[in-house]
Amino acid sequence: MSIGAHERIDGEFVRQADVFREWISAQPGSAYPVAARRYHLYVSYACPWAHRTIIVRALLGLEHAIGMTVVDPIRDERGWAFRDGDGHTRDPINGFAFLREAYLATDPSYRGRVTVPVLWDTQTKRIVNNSDDDIMRMFETEFRPLATHDLDLYPAEQREAIDRLNELLYETLNDGVYRAGFATAQAAYERAAWRVFETLDMLEERLATRRYLFGGQALETDWRLFVTLVRFDAVYVGHFKCNLRRIADYPNLFGYLRDLYQIPKIAPTVNFDHIKRHYYMTHPDINPTRIVPIGPAQDLTAPHGREHLGA
Repeated sequence: MSIGAHERIDGEFVRQADVFREWISAQPGSAYPVAARRYHLYVSYACPWAHRTIIVRALLGLEHAIGMTVVDPIRDERGWAFRDGDGHTRDPINGFAFLREAYLATDPSYRGRVTVPVLWDTQTKRIVNNSDDDIMRMFETEFRPLATHDLDLYPAEQREAIDRLNELLYETLNDGVYRAGFATAQAAYERAAWRVFETLDMLEERLATRRYLFGGQALETDWRLFVTLVRFDAVYVGHFKCNLRRIADYPNLFGYLRDLYQIPKIAPTVNFDHIKRHYYMTHPDINPTRIVPIGPAQDLTAPHGREHLGA
């Protein structure tokens, strides 16, 4: 039996594995062929995993080919909901009230946690994939013929290095902040928190001499990192107790964060209202008062000064 997303082993947080992993392919005979407007993306602006797919869709200019619906950031015991509101809407594809309905339509026996993102097939009326890793990669590779922007986020010659750094960042930072925040034992929390800052220190040094993680162009790994950095000072410092240092205390990382934020089409994918209300209002075991902090005050549009850095 898979371990639930909020279950712990010896006080350590263990994330639920993604269960729907079908692949959309441009190859002849694919059960899920690449086609414009056939697939629909269900996401939350609050969730960093979903945010990655929103970013790749925007950067590649796939909005015309893949529809997108945003759920309410406030999630209760019924899970992610489709409601009209500021930045979120009802479901225009299936009329679902809750995302759980998409999971049960795909597998009536499903009993796991309902997560975003979800890539839905409007033809077979089922979930194709609920793995952000897979969805990003399909957008970057299989959907390239439908992209309106000629951008390669996963260059063939750098794939091995990208995959290696992706794994490190996921284990120690992307998921590491959750392992710190959801830990229920001091030792488990400290192990995770120290690894978070060891990785941030490494990245600060790496970014001292190069503009992006692999040189002069932002690639897939940069966006995997961005979604964690942009939430760090607003949420993870206080809510997840990752308070040894802020991103604002790292000159290179903070400049890098501003640099990425200022790339065209990125700022509209960042919704701090959804981010903060989701974390602070839907984790009562961590924040029982459900009070949402007013800060931090940070200007991501300020000059980043990183234009001079090369490969």
